[in-house]
Amino acid sequence: MTDVFSKNERSRIMSLIRSKNTKPELLFFKLLSSTLYPQGFRYRKHYNKLPGNPDIVFIKRKIAIFIDGDFWHGYKFKVQKQRLPETYWIDKIKGNILRDRRNNKLLKRLGWQVIRIWEHDVAKGALKYVQLIEALLYKSQNNS
Repeated sequence: MTDVFSKNERSRIMSLIRSKNTKPELLFFKLLSSTLYPQGFRYRKHYNKLPGNPDIVFIKRKIAIFIDGDFWHGYKFKVQKQRLPETYWIDKIKGNILRDRRNNKLLKRLGWQVIRIWEHDVAKGALKYVQLIEALLYKSQNNS
């Protein structure tokens, strides 16, 4: 199937897609800032010193958090790939899924806890993830 957009138009559209500070990330950052930050838990955003460049890390507690876009990281990929027009996208998303798994393994070997949050979960139920992170932070604080 050919693209309905010209090469220049497709390039312009793709350039608008951000890998940092996406809407789900900004929403989650705001929630963390209002809940965990006042409790004294400090985190870094877009930490590029670890495999996969986690969106959020609690360095002292070794917790890495990724907020994954549903399309780009293959949420319900078996269903999604039926509707994708080109093998390019199928290969691209498969590659992203494999890279995510590889980064999870690397981080775990380095002693990090990894949390992956789907974009749609941030919109619907981000608070449950904040509570999970909070529990992990207190658990690791008590073990220190």
